[in-house]
Amino acid sequence: MGDVPGPLVGPHELQDLLGVSRTRMRQLIRYPTFPAPFQRLHGTTVWLRADVEAWIAEHRPPRPTDGDEAE
Repeated sequence: MGDVPGPLVGPHELQDLLGVSRTRMRQLIRYPTFPAPFQRLHGTTVWLRADVEAWIAEHRPPRPTDGDEAE
């Protein structure tokens, strides 16, 4: 395999990045717009972190955080 073009994330990291449960993460990765995996390994799949972050920026609106809620 050649050079990896950046950091990779697996399913657990995807859950953290997306802020969702394992079940919801599995639903999201089936969306046609979700980035294709970088590689499917025996026992897991990995994605390029930059691809996932770009998808989140385009498809997931930011959630309010403490102090940012509208009154």
